[in-house]
Parts: sequence; structure tokens; C-alpha cells
Amino acid sequence: MNAKTALITGGSRGIGRGIVLALVERGWQVGFSYNKGAEAAADVLRIVEQFSGKACAVQADICRTADRQRLLDSVFEVYGALDLLVNNAGMGPRQRVDLLEMGETSYDEVMATNLKGPFFLTQETARRMIAQLKLGQVQQPMIINIGSISADTSSTRRGEYCLSKAGMGMMTTLFADRLAEEGILVYEIRPGIIATDMTAGMREQYDQRIAQGLLPIRRWGQPEDVARAVVTLAEGALPYSTGEIIHVDGGFHIHRL
Repeated sequence: MNAKTALITGGSRGIGRGIVLALVERGWQVGFSYNKGAEAAADVLRIVEQFSGKACAVQADICRTADRQRLLDSVFEVYGALDLLVNNAGMGPRQRVDLLEMGETSYDEVMATNLKGPFFLTQETARRMIAQLKLGQVQQPMIINIGSISADTSSTRRGEYCLSKAGMGMMTTLFADRLAEEGILVYEIRPGIIATDMTAGMREQYDQRIAQGLLPIRRWGQPEDVARAVVTLAEGALPYSTGEIIHVDGGFHIHRL
């Protein structure tokens, strides 16, 4: 059988890197985007080569229409088809400030990266997946959004991030509804406290809170934890589900007394 192809945005570091490597280990062909981390992207490609896997890296800012188009064109040029899109690229605010002090520049930047870019990349990808289905080039295309517990957990010093991830939750619902009739499944994976560059500055605070019982599973999440969930979905474990939210958060979402 021909290998399936995935596109992961923000695949050079953190969660995205974990997803790229996990899929390559399972025999997938992978294209991934990076924005400024050329050295990190090259490192991922070296690891993929050690696995004797197939991957290509494309520099792209998903906020830009032309970059999104070029990203998709590049993946199709290399592999000829696309079975899976993983919307992973995202950012937190450059500075955490009180909700009453948050500026429009930060709001616009975070929303463009975390919601607008993924939305329009998904829109264009869906069009191409529908065309592939009509030609019989793919069997069960899929879109997976990497959300966050911040979708429904208030953090008043990074309100723009919370809003962007809440928006991604509705984005998942909308595309799941619209694309089901086309034969495309859409899911959201909602990570919790994951050890990445984004959370590195909060390491000591989260260490203390986890030790005090913030999470039922008392440890940090790792990028590999999220990657395992992606692989599970990508390999067809939930064929009669769409619009589903998969929590990878150590049980954080459980309401407890």
C-alpha cells in the first residue's frame, strides 16, 4: 500500500515535532511548516533520515495567504496527495498582561496565528481533499486541530490566547459539520500542561501546582503524549466520530470537589 501523507504546521519544535516524528515512525510521509526555526527544522529532517523516513520542511507563515498556498502546493508537489492536516502552529502572547491592559496588536497577532491562519488553511485543504476524493486519490482524509485547555479555562493575563483557542473549538465543530457529508473527519485534540518552549517560563509555578494536585495524573504532559493521540486518530480508530474533542491533559478537565 502507498504511504499516507500528512501536513503538520509548526512541526519543527514542541508538540509539532513530536507529531512529525511519531507519524514518520508509523510509515507516514510528512510535510511540515516552520516559520523562523530553520535550524530546528533541519534537526527534525536529520532525525527523519535516521528513521529512513520521508519528510519535507517548508518555511511558511500561516498568517499569510500566499504562504498557506505555497505550503500546500509544496506538499502536493512532493507527495501528490494529502490524507491528513494537523493544525498545530500557534503562539502565546509575547507578554502576559492583565485583560484590562491587553492591546490590539497582541490580540491581532495571536488571533491571526492561532485561529485565522488555521481556519483558512483548513478551508483550502478541505477543497483539495474533496477533489482528491472525487478522483479516488484518498480514502479517508482527516483534519486534526491542536487546541488547548485554555479554550474553556480562564487565564486573564493571556486573554487573547484563550479567545483564539475557544474559537478553534467552534472551528472544529463547524468544519466537522460541513465536511462530514464530503467524507472528511475533523477532530480536536485539547492538550493541557505540556513541556514545550511555550510553558518553559512557567516551569516552577506549574511544578508546584502539579505537586499540590492540580492534575489527577500528577506529571507534566510531553509532546509525545499529544503525538500518540494524533496517531490514534490518524490511523482510523474513531471512524464513526467527528467533531470529537480528545483531552490530553492529565485529567485537568475533570470537575472535582
